[in-house]
Amino acid sequence: MSDATYLTARFIPGADATTVDFVLTLDNPLDDVWGALTDSRRLPTWLAPGTVEPRPGGWARLDSAQSGGLIESQVTAIEYQRRLEYSWSQPGEPARPVRWDLEPIGPMTRLTLRLNLPSTEDVARAAAGWAAHLEMLWAALMGVPVKFPTSTFKAAREAYGRQLADLQAVRPLAAAG
Repeated sequence: MSDATYLTARFIPGADATTVDFVLTLDNPLDDVWGALTDSRRLPTWLAPGTVEPRPGGWARLDSAQSGGLIESQVTAIEYQRRLEYSWSQPGEPARPVRWDLEPIGPMTRLTLRLNLPSTEDVARAAAGWAAHLEMLWAALMGVPVKFPTSTFKAAREAYGRQLADLQAVRPLAAAG
């Protein structure tokens, strides 16, 4: 088993999709975190090369070669420096909404990432990928960008898989009761 650390994720299974929430507090001010989410010069340091146009209907185009190709969707929700939502999908794929919520906490920022993943997909794998990218975001915001943390991904995928299996085991019991 890996000694890697990873973010705690909250999973909410539904009939067709599983919601995954990550919450972290960053030492950076709100405008800096917002810039990391929307500035095309900063996106490659933690996510992927590309652009996110922070306006209603703006494009989210990210070249995610590690995750399978070009992500291309439109911004579906935006509130300047508070909320940004688009889908992490390629054209023709099911929607995989990604919602970033930011809240100032004095000079720091609370960031909540909410994913909505089709239940037919490997939810543990997708969540682990985002946990790794959130680690990269934290490092980039600290001024020390890192490469994709494979050990974080592997440890998180294993742990999230167990967590999801436990939820699935409890779910039929709750429905029967």
